[in-house]
Amino acid sequence: MRVIGLAGWSGAGKTTVLTRLIPELSARGVSVSTLKHAHHAFDLDTPGKDSYAHREAGAREVLISSERRWALMRELRGEPEATLPDLLARLSPVDLVIVEGFKRQPHVKIEIHRSGNGKPPLHPGDPTIVAVASDTAFPDAGRPVIDINDIAAIADIMLVRAQPLAPMLARAGQRE
Repeated sequence: MRVIGLAGWSGAGKTTVLTRLIPELSARGVSVSTLKHAHHAFDLDTPGKDSYAHREAGAREVLISSERRWALMRELRGEPEATLPDLLARLSPVDLVIVEGFKRQPHVKIEIHRSGNGKPPLHPGDPTIVAVASDTAFPDAGRPVIDINDIAAIADIMLVRAQPLAPMLARAGQRE
């Protein structure tokens, strides 16, 4: 497995780019999983459903399964937030994991930047950003700058610059 991230401020279009990248990479025969960081409390469950009642009653983990999918929810109940290596170690093997968010973590990333967002670029202060996908030219970026709508070119960079998972986990003291 190899890993690369998409980093950028909220509203830059990370999810839009990601949902266009997945079919592009899949068409090239690349199996893809994603890992999304959420900054706020979020809920995948619905009040009134049995799994919600299990979790609200105090279950540490609730696994929901059907003939189409399964999902595991874990309540931290005061434990620290899981680290990126911890989360990556839980994924089933695929060719490429794309991490959305975790912009301050030390994995390689492509910055997603939109001028209309009104936020400064991240790449000048982050050496782990290996390319920028933007609607703005950055002639002094010191790394490739790709048009944010050129999904094929973004996919090309991802496949070249993604880093192997095993060394990342070893540095963090995890196992693949």
